[in-house]
Amino acid sequence: MTGRERFLTALEGGKPDRLPCQVHNWMKYYLDEYLGGCDQYAAYERFGMDPVIYAGPRFVHAEADRANWQVRREDLGKLQGSESEPGGPTRAWREEIITPDGRLTQAGASNRFTGWRTEHLIKSPADFALWEKWFPLPVEADWSPVTAAKQRIGETGIVRSGFYGFGQGSPWQDFCTMYDTEPAIMAAFDEPDWLEHVMEVLLEKKLRVIELAGRFELDLVETGGGAGSSTVISPDIHERFCLPYDRRQIEALHAAGTRVVYHLCGGVMPMLDLVAQNGADAFETMTPPAMGGDCDLAEARRRVGDRLAFIGGFDQNGGFEKGDPGTARRMVRELFAACPQGGYICAPSDHFFSGDPRNVQAFADAAKECRY
Repeated sequence: MTGRERFLTALEGGKPDRLPCQVHNWMKYYLDEYLGGCDQYAAYERFGMDPVIYAGPRFVHAEADRANWQVRREDLGKLQGSESEPGGPTRAWREEIITPDGRLTQAGASNRFTGWRTEHLIKSPADFALWEKWFPLPVEADWSPVTAAKQRIGETGIVRSGFYGFGQGSPWQDFCTMYDTEPAIMAAFDEPDWLEHVMEVLLEKKLRVIELAGRFELDLVETGGGAGSSTVISPDIHERFCLPYDRRQIEALHAAGTRVVYHLCGGVMPMLDLVAQNGADAFETMTPPAMGGDCDLAEARRRVGDRLAFIGGFDQNGGFEKGDPGTARRMVRELFAACPQGGYICAPSDHFFSGDPRNVQAFADAAKECRY
């Protein structure tokens, strides 16, 4: 089998010739600090892994729409830390967004590992009404970055990405990044009608962009997000404020010609049946208990494996960051044994920023040795 055939067979719930594997995107920090600054293509090549390249389209906006959404960004400089620290200094920023009817603000910070919000964009229903009216949607999707990636890897792998969100992959998870998770949960109890309006607005905007994008070039689109996990919300909240909107979004993505993976990082077992109802082709990240999740991959396969493929499950903390080649190999073999009928892509349960490259090599080699 080619790498592409291997991945697509697993995503369709089938049994490829051997266990496919990937990483959940290569973090720039890891590429710079451990792999000499190479790119994701070279990283996959170094370890002899079939590539799963993360690339998305470019979006084109009308100038008139941009004029009604003017972003003024201020670099607030260094907050703490130094260049000698692993993550480097923490730098802060603030944005003011000017619309014809008022202003919105947000702020955040970042270091060499990642970025985060310190002030959320939406703070009230009035803020959301302003956002709803004036946020500029694209008028065109340029697929050339995706087609270039597909041409570069040929039949050796696949290209995946998220597709047009406002923070994460699906409406509930988007809103948690815009409004903050705890206030969003409180709104589910205190202002459920308003929250349903919010979900509908976010979904409709996503559907408009999916429609204008035409036929999708991506092999796999990531939806969902960690804020939908059972370690964040209850199954009841997920069923009311995630499932109906997830289902319609995924239907639109399928109609556009792509496959869909639903992403929850954290608790997943109470959500298995709900995710199996949303129409996704696959479910990730299958985070194990050692990383703060609750996934029992064999049990997940038994319960919903006839409806979903799985991606993830590998404990990158124990296998890459703190482990050794023997540990990484053992973990891969255990995951392979949990899905003896296929329908599984072995992958770290999330991003990783450190770890001996020999452990990553053992991970890749072990996957090659796991033959169906």
